[in-house]
Amino acid sequence: MTVDHIYDLLRDVYDPEIPVLNLVELGVVRRVDLVDGAVEVDITPTYSGCPAMKVMEAEIVAKLREAGVETIRINTVWSPAWTTDWMSAETHRKLKEYGIAPPGQVAATDLNPRHYGEKKVPCPYCDSEDTVLKSQFGSTACKAMYACNSCRQPFEHFKCI
Repeated sequence: MTVDHIYDLLRDVYDPEIPVLNLVELGVVRRVDLVDGAVEVDITPTYSGCPAMKVMEAEIVAKLREAGVETIRINTVWSPAWTTDWMSAETHRKLKEYGIAPPGQVAATDLNPRHYGEKKVPCPYCDSEDTVLKSQFGSTACKAMYACNSCRQPFEHFKCI
């Protein structure tokens, strides 16, 4: 078994909260290595309190066991912190096609609570910027709820961090 083969296996492990993205393309899988007959996988949560991390860990272990790996070590790596900058253009495309507005560039005002709701997030359905923030939290802490005034669709936005 090679590191490349392990990465290929992990591309079949999907984020339980965003099932169109696998953990490798999302940037949660940081490193894979073979050490003394064990497979080591470093992962970083998208948020420090991400409730899906235990599910992700269990699914990584299950996928590797299914491939015959006996000794597996999962390490949670906190630094550097995960960032939406690790998402590729392809990952952004998948989010948009799924109906989630992908993250853009982080602006200083994004981090100031007094400016919440001022950012214009394009609708993933019609590309209109005539959208409004409905809630800072969507179905998960990493997403916010928006609504489009043009096509009238509600949608989530993957927060820029």
